[in-house]
Amino acid sequence: MKDYHINIFYSDEDEGYIADIPDLEACSAFGETPSHALHEVEVAKQIWLEAARELGKPIPKPRYRPVIYQAAS
Repeated sequence: MKDYHINIFYSDEDEGYIADIPDLEACSAFGETPSHALHEVEVAKQIWLEAARELGKPIPKPRYRPVIYQAAS
């Protein structure tokens, strides 16, 4: 199974790293290091998916691909 793409970037405003999953609306997390942000967004993803299942909301399939990968295809 294909998994969701995760973006990780440094935020000057937050003075730390932000990780987000574009396919899951508002699913993001903060960390002091990239690996901490990755860990936190993996936790957020599980919570997001569990909440969607409990509420009967649709769970989007992984579709997001950064432009760099689209250009290589």
